[in-house]
Amino acid sequence: MFDLTGRVAIVTGGNGGIGLGMARGMADCGARIVVAARNAEKSLRAVAELKGFGVDAAAIQVDVRDEASVESLVRATVALWGRVDILVNNAGTNIRKQPQDLALSEWRDVIDTNLTSAFMLSKAVYPHMKAQGGGKIINVGSMNSIFGVPFSAAYASSKGGIVQLSKVLATAWAADNIQVNAVLPGWIDTELTVGARGDVPGLYERTLARTPAGRWGVGDDMAGVAAFLASSASDYVTGASIPVDGGYSSLG
Repeated sequence: MFDLTGRVAIVTGGNGGIGLGMARGMADCGARIVVAARNAEKSLRAVAELKGFGVDAAAIQVDVRDEASVESLVRATVALWGRVDILVNNAGTNIRKQPQDLALSEWRDVIDTNLTSAFMLSKAVYPHMKAQGGGKIINVGSMNSIFGVPFSAAYASSKGGIVQLSKVLATAWAADNIQVNAVLPGWIDTELTVGARGDVPGLYERTLARTPAGRWGVGDDMAGVAAFLASSASDYVTGASIPVDGGYSSLG
């Protein structure tokens, strides 16, 4: 039931960190992967790695904040492999400032990258998934979908929006056999969180002390949940938000 042979997955921000970890999980189950990101050189390295799983993989450049670029990505994917079965909305950014110091342009950049992009991409793949008889959309939220932190007003708002968007799309498209779910990563060791550790003194140590698993996560910790939510194993799971955080959020 986890076999993804013949399925086509688009992973935004799939050339590193959480996105690449999720792409690896689906490639290991046989899915073809489109790595959709801005950094072409980094994407080509990810494609080479994914092909090592014995699957087809391709890189397509995209600006997830631009509707024309998003629609072009979906058209190019369908032209390449004839279908799109799985969408992982993973592209994201953060600007760590106290809310009173956050410019409106910075707020909009984070919201557009993290939340509006997920709406646009989901809307773009919908007619293809409906015509095929179903599909899977996996939206990457955050533990900041649950908790508020003082230096992430825009980021936390966007990730809270991801949870609600997932519920809305899940109910709207259930009749089309499209399952939409969110994953909520905890503190994962990525380029984005390396920056956070530099900006927030003591963050690494406090996170480690709070996490029952006793470690920070890595990108590959996201592989299993991606394989599950992309496969027929999750056909009756929709509108859910699944923490992947080593137990961090279980402490309340």
